[in-house]
Amino acid sequence: MFCRIFSAHVAGIEGVLIEVEVDTANVGLPSFSMVGLAEASVRESRDRVRSALKNMGFSIFNKPITINFAPADFRKEGTGFDLPVAVGLLKSAGHIEADTDKTLFIGELSLDGRLRPVSGVLSVTYAAREKGFDTVILPKENVAEASLVSGIRIGAAESLSEVLAWLGGNGGVSFAENTGAAQRKFSEQMHDFRDVKGQFTARRAAEVAAAGMHNILMIGPPGSGKTMIARRLPGILPHLDMEEAIETLKIHSVAGLVKNVSDISFERPFVSPHHTSSSVSIVGGTSRAKPGQVSIAHNGILFMDEFLEFNRSVLETLRQPMEDKEVTVARADRTVKYPASFMLVAACNPCPCGYYGDSKRECSCAPSQVQKYRARLSGPLLDRIDIHMEVKAVDLKELAGLDDGESSESMRERVINAHNAQKARFRDEKIMLNSQMGEKQIKKHCKLDDRSMKLLENACDRFGYSARAYSKILKVARTLADMENSSDIQSKHVLEALHYRLLDRES
Repeated sequence: MFCRIFSAHVAGIEGVLIEVEVDTANVGLPSFSMVGLAEASVRESRDRVRSALKNMGFSIFNKPITINFAPADFRKEGTGFDLPVAVGLLKSAGHIEADTDKTLFIGELSLDGRLRPVSGVLSVTYAAREKGFDTVILPKENVAEASLVSGIRIGAAESLSEVLAWLGGNGGVSFAENTGAAQRKFSEQMHDFRDVKGQFTARRAAEVAAAGMHNILMIGPPGSGKTMIARRLPGILPHLDMEEAIETLKIHSVAGLVKNVSDISFERPFVSPHHTSSSVSIVGGTSRAKPGQVSIAHNGILFMDEFLEFNRSVLETLRQPMEDKEVTVARADRTVKYPASFMLVAACNPCPCGYYGDSKRECSCAPSQVQKYRARLSGPLLDRIDIHMEVKAVDLKELAGLDDGESSESMRERVINAHNAQKARFRDEKIMLNSQMGEKQIKKHCKLDDRSMKLLENACDRFGYSARAYSKILKVARTLADMENSSDIQSKHVLEALHYRLLDRES
């Protein structure tokens, strides 16, 4: 007997409908085969499903069984096909009579029939709704995530027995209320810029970076406050809107980072990989083409402390996602694209010992050591960083006498106003922020008067800025103008933007 059960597979961050076709022949030797480019994790479901059904008292494996995952032109992976395979087998054997054409099933089975959570549920639920399904049946642990999607019933089950009871009309499955946009969660424990005393120039640079989502590199000795400033940046950024939040949650879901309702937040991501991280962990990969840290930081901040301690090959892999705002993960059998529109916040020491140029402590590094250390930061990567800022150490005696800094709340108001101005400017274009401008947008929105143009040309002649650095200066100047509600870029905005190209001036 033939039957068809519907499930879904996640490709990138989008759900793709999969038809699980089950055919049980009446004659032939017992067999159990799976076709349709099923990878090892899917083929292993054969043993999990067989054990689960036998432990539940079903004896249906005495005939030839063939399961096909359609369409068969791309590989299927993951453990989420266990539940649809089990339902398909029982329906093919005549144990289920209910109509399942409008129901999508996903979930992993344990050997005793309990359901285990799977990743990518948010993308799967969206795909189910878009394809016209009215119900999704999934493990209870995934229900909070799936409930973010409105317009579709979310059925939560703890075991296969509960699913079978529901299909037989005897309850079993509990249906969750769709929370949709109401599921917002905001942290009340954000770090506050009020704690940062002194460092007025660095605070200003951080605010400018946040106002346009510009990449920023902070250079200074140990204890100067680089990490302290970086960790307070999320507190002055606007919250994610619904579209951004859903896109971000899809990525986190695929990466297996959404476990329960407490993980669902509308705060912007703040991702801080260790400097020993590999290229694969940063940009994504592994045999399953999982998203990396740059994608997990999408719509938020990627903070790379001890920036020059990262392997140079890791730093160079940042160049493509910083420019294209997406990552392409290629494997022998597939190519997957993940969004990667993040704000890079990098912090590093000026030399291996950390005290090169410090007025209080003498640097112990030889000139060749300093040169070799800084050579880890290539010109093409440096060009992609909009703001380079020196963070000098504050004297302890001065620190004790300084008042608290400006609060994150007041800084955030200015940043939000700047973001709103940019969104209004780009409302008819495919971008939202100044840092995302291409050459056409720069030409259109970053026009300079004669004085400002002369100033910028003189700086380019003196310091030899590249074409990309020239564009970065214009983008930052545009943000500075937005922060002052100025429709035109003025010479003072260009001057401040030039001030933020520290390493270009030193080279």
